[in-house]
Order: sequence, then C-alpha cells, then structure tokens
Amino acid sequence: MEQLFLDPTKFIELTTQAVLFLFAVGFIGGLVSGFIGSGGAFVLTPGMMSLGVPGTVAVASNMCHKFPKALVGALKRFKYGQVDLKLGLVMAVSAGIGVQVGIKIQQIILETWGRAGSDLYVSLSFVAVLVVVGGFVMYDALSSSGKEGQESGNTLAKRLAKWNIPPMITFKTAKVRISLWLTVPVGFATGMLAATIAVGGFIGVPGMIYVVGASGIVASATELVIAFVMGMFGSINWAMHGMIDIRLVLIILSGSLLGVQLGAIGTTYVREHMIKLVMGTIMLIVAVSRGLAVPKYLVKLELFSVSQSTLDIMDTVSFVFMCVALLVGSVIILGAMWKAKRAESAAAAA
Repeated sequence: MEQLFLDPTKFIELTTQAVLFLFAVGFIGGLVSGFIGSGGAFVLTPGMMSLGVPGTVAVASNMCHKFPKALVGALKRFKYGQVDLKLGLVMAVSAGIGVQVGIKIQQIILETWGRAGSDLYVSLSFVAVLVVVGGFVMYDALSSSGKEGQESGNTLAKRLAKWNIPPMITFKTAKVRISLWLTVPVGFATGMLAATIAVGGFIGVPGMIYVVGASGIVASATELVIAFVMGMFGSINWAMHGMIDIRLVLIILSGSLLGVQLGAIGTTYVREHMIKLVMGTIMLIVAVSRGLAVPKYLVKLELFSVSQSTLDIMDTVSFVFMCVALLVGSVIILGAMWKAKRAESAAAAA
C-alpha cells in the first residue's frame, strides 16, 4: 500500500479559498445529513476530490469527520422520537464487518493500480450507486407526491415481513417485526459502501425503508446510529494505515456540525416524501458530476485518450455540477422548512 503519511506531497496545499470551500461543503453536507440521515458524504467525498485530494484519503477523512457528527444528529433526532436504537445497533454489527471488508478491497486496489486506480474505483462506485439508488428514490418520491404526500405502498417490505425465519425481531419505534437475517445484507452492504465512498446511507436508508419496512423519518434517523458506530471503528482502521488528513477532518467537521443541527430540525417540519425528493435530487446531480471526472482517471491509467484541454473543461463542468447539487439540496431543505413553518404559524394564528 502507498504510505501516504510518509509522502507529504500526496496531501493538498490548503489555501484560503480551499478552506472556505471545504467549510461550505461541510455545512451543506451536515445540513443534508441531518435531514436525510445519509451522512452527506456524497457531497463531501467528491468535494474533496475536486480539490485534488486522493480518493482514498477523501474517503478516510470523510469517514473520520462523520462519526462525531452522526452522534450529534442521532442524539438530536432521538429527542424527537425518530430513532429506533435497537434497529440501529443490530444493523451496525453487520455494517461494521462490511466496513472492514471494504477497506481491505480499497487497499488491494491501491497496491495494484495506484492512486489513479483508486480514484477511478471510488468515482465509478459513486456513479453506479447514485444512478441506481437515486433514480429509484426519485421515482418513489414523485409517486408519493402525487398522492398528496402519503407514503406509497411498500409492497416489498410487506412481503419480506411474512418470511418467518428465526430469530424474528420486533423494532418498536420502526413498528416492524422482521427476521434478523433480512437486516444482515442491508447492514453489510451499508458498511461496504461506507468504506468505498464514505456514504453507506445510500444503501442503509433505502434498505431500511424498502426491505425492513421502516418509515422514511425513522430510517433516516436510525442511519445516524449506524453511521456513528461503523464510522468510529472504520476511522481507527484507516488511521492505522495513515490515510486520514486531520486538517480536512477538522474543517469539514466545523461546518457540518452547524448544518446537521439545522437539518435535523427540518425533519420535524416536512412530509415523508420530501426527504426522498431531496435525496433523489442530490444523488442524480452528483452522479453527473462524478461521471464527468471518470475520463481523467482513465487517461492516467492509459485506458483512454483525450486532449488535456477537454479534460480541463470536463473538470470544470464536474465542479459546477457539484456546486449545483449543494445549492439545490440547500434550497429544497431550507425552502421546505420555511414553507412548513409559515403554514404552522398561520394555523396557530387562526
């Protein structure tokens, strides 16, 4: 494995602009995290990579900043009665195993193909997961919206709930009773994805909604418990391999701690389908951003040929799409909160 901690040139130089950008990305990532419970890492990892941070360092630093923020968000939403602590701890066990397996895969790729191979692996993983999961979540959000905000029928979870495979577990807050074995693949995949792109919530939140049968509010809140547990143990592993840039961790953490509080408050004002709408929208925009970065890594691996000027243009467009994703997510969340708060005030005055 490349020993990045022995080679300072592998870490980026932090300018004033870079610090401000990372703080803003951290704040919006925290805002999204508190709102949809996915950690907001899907904007943080690409955001750091757009500044030239190696993919492995971006993933490791992201995971390190994530677990204290997830703890803050989980405590906040626990007070609102949205967290199913039992479900979170059960899934955290298999998620922890998934994290360790994912880190091992990252190490093998880095040893075999170097930084360009690792960056390509992270970016392709992002695009694949974002398009598939984001597309499905967006479809479901629009279907729910057409029914005046009511949740669409979760037929898959209802069918799975009938699988009486011992041991059966009842999750009171989520209001579901399901076989333990159905939570294992969801938790394992969540951990694997967290170690690959530092955002296991893309699997964890939809998995709890569509496989376990929890509501969007409970799933997004419970994901914060899982993110805290697997983030803490994953960070220890990454740190032992010298992959965490503590400067990046502190900057994005300072911004995201502010955002996560606001995002958590936002969940008390919006309908279920709004959480899915925000998640799907940001996922699909970030997928475009990461997709535009893929040719750069293919050229470095000599698997693709294109002029440097074209790569520069694609890099710029990729960065613009990233900023658009951050802006759109913030506008939707803050706009929904403002609209719901105004309606609440009007109802109270009537």
